[in-house]
Amino acid sequence: MAFDEKLADRVREIISETHKISEEKRMFGGLCFMINDKMCVGVEKARLMIRLDPAKYEEVIEKEGCQPMDFTGKVMKGFVFVDADVLTTKKKLDYWVQLALEYNKIAKASKKKPSVTKKKK
Repeated sequence: MAFDEKLADRVREIISETHKISEEKRMFGGLCFMINDKMCVGVEKARLMIRLDPAKYEEVIEKEGCQPMDFTGKVMKGFVFVDADVLTTKKKLDYWVQLALEYNKIAKASKKKPSVTKKKK
């Protein structure tokens, strides 16, 4: 199991209460929930990946179980990991998911790479 499927089910349930999941993508060795075609929340191993307002980064990084997202070896401001073992209640999980959903409203979508087409001779 590459990611915590029970945690993914819990996240899916919270998101579906207020939003339509546009897509679920396997990435980062886990599962990423796309909202409005933008990366929002992910489940990777036994932790949550949250995309949040970079202005709130310093505030939330001090919370229990929260760590910088350094997936590539470089800290990515605006993204954090939260250990699943601190997400013991719906209220605790909801806090993090709502941070991501709030930021999703104003977050920029990734630029889509143009599809490469072969020219016919």
